[in-house]
Amino acid sequence: MTNRRILVSLLVSFLIIAPSAFAQAQSAAACGPLSGPGQYGPYDFRTDKAKLPIVLGAHFTPEVEALVRGKSSSLGGDIDYTLRAIPNHPNALFSMVRLAEKEKTTQPRGSRYTVDCWFERAIRFRPDDQIVRMIYTTYLTKNNRKPEAMQQLAIVLTTADDNAFIYQNVGILYFDLGEFELSLIQAHKAIELGLNRPVLREKLQSVGKWVEPAAIDGASTAESPAATPSMPSRP
Repeated sequence: MTNRRILVSLLVSFLIIAPSAFAQAQSAAACGPLSGPGQYGPYDFRTDKAKLPIVLGAHFTPEVEALVRGKSSSLGGDIDYTLRAIPNHPNALFSMVRLAEKEKTTQPRGSRYTVDCWFERAIRFRPDDQIVRMIYTTYLTKNNRKPEAMQQLAIVLTTADDNAFIYQNVGILYFDLGEFELSLIQAHKAIELGLNRPVLREKLQSVGKWVEPAAIDGASTAESPAATPSMPSRP
């Protein structure tokens, strides 16, 4: 093999092995690094509970979450600080979305990044956080970005396993996208796993798309007491 062929072979191998490294570098360039000198965090909303109160008490109070007034700075500034410290904080992501809608912009005053960047950062920080991806889907859906929303839901389903609440929520999001057949499939999966809440069934019934699932051996229709919590209320 000539030197040129060896070089080409090595380059192709590198591009195949490490595409995520390139993507992460591009993301960091556009939406900023996740950590930096003097920054508090970043911490995982799901697991770093002891680290969160200092941020929430100073920057993400109930008044900030409700978009009434800022605590330490402007509304955008306080939510910005919260999401830099806790990138996957679901309520803070919702509040940033609502603030952008209120100000009719993609980058609220006091926020150093766009709404899309805040979701990109949260996903880059914790790619396995299904709740973040579902919240992002609601944002994409409201902004008529269906292909991107469908992509996020497809990723969520790859890690849904036997979590009935995930299937139920994904079914609702598919319904909002007008994908009624996919919504029905998720509704049936949730029922198979023991979650038989009426909300998705009633939505599908309202557009004439509900079909009763086939008999399921040994399936329980009682709600499971231990499962991933549903998404926070949508804005």
